[in-house]
Amino acid sequence: MGFEVIKPGLLSTLQDEGRYGYRKYGVIVAGPMDRFAHRTANLLVGNGYEAVALEMTLSGPTLVAQSDRLVAICGADMEAKVDGSLAPLWQPFVLRTGSELQFQYAVEGCRAYLAVHGGFMAAEALGSHSTYLRAGMGGYEGRTLRVGDVLKMEKDESPIQLINAVDLRARSVSPRIRPDYRDNLVVRIVKGKEASYFTPESWSQLLSQSFQVTSQSDRMGYRLSSERKLALTEGISYEMISEAVACGTIQVPSSGQPIVLLADCQTTGGYPHIGHVISADLPLVAQIKPGGMLQFQEVTHREAQEQLLLQAMDLKLLEIGMQTWFRGLKK
Repeated sequence: MGFEVIKPGLLSTLQDEGRYGYRKYGVIVAGPMDRFAHRTANLLVGNGYEAVALEMTLSGPTLVAQSDRLVAICGADMEAKVDGSLAPLWQPFVLRTGSELQFQYAVEGCRAYLAVHGGFMAAEALGSHSTYLRAGMGGYEGRTLRVGDVLKMEKDESPIQLINAVDLRARSVSPRIRPDYRDNLVVRIVKGKEASYFTPESWSQLLSQSFQVTSQSDRMGYRLSSERKLALTEGISYEMISEAVACGTIQVPSSGQPIVLLADCQTTGGYPHIGHVISADLPLVAQIKPGGMLQFQEVTHREAQEQLLLQAMDLKLLEIGMQTWFRGLKK
């Protein structure tokens, strides 16, 4: 028993934390685009970070619950409704048997995450259940959802104590730690290995002008567009020997327009790396819709590490609080 897919949505895939340890063989990490929202949704329903959740992009699916389920929705606001009434965001709630959960077009942010107590069941490939679409690996048969699919659970039933809990609204995530999703964003970066290959004017342009996320963007990376191209110092080529890249790497091809690599990015790349988006800001970048704007702000490696630690502390406090609450329900 699980959820029947009535409408699949634009791009709905099952994702866990990602596929690690295989990049040396050319296998990408995959996993959620917005790791913070994915982890938060799982914590709210009593799961660990590694549990499989449903990632929905721009326009979400319509699902029918086949049994009572404890669920949570985090990330973009897709105006989710349960039998016509607005569903809560950033807090757990109960879906009753036969209830229809319907997601609309995202009015804030780009990607939403649906987690269920126990986690969704998904195919495992190379130690991960994440969907890798280009290789047809993991997730739901290695693909996006289709009409008629049935999403099954790792745990067949939610404990009755969770279903009958009366203070679920008190479990809402504090607004203090919720990301501020917007389509006009300032993104913090550190200098890349080849930043010195660019002219001083180009580095200034990177930090002063606005870039638009183009419609050619996807889970592999965001292609950006601006009025002025980023130019290399005379005598240096845009075509380089391929080397390792990672989620957050900012590459600049011969067009002079940067590309921010994201969750499904390739393992190596042959363009110069002008910078890297700090890990703490990657969830915000993942929530920018095509057509949205962003600017870059340089920070030090120390600041980047501090911001990631602060984000990890927020999640750890939420995890401790939710685990304590769940243990109390089960006594």
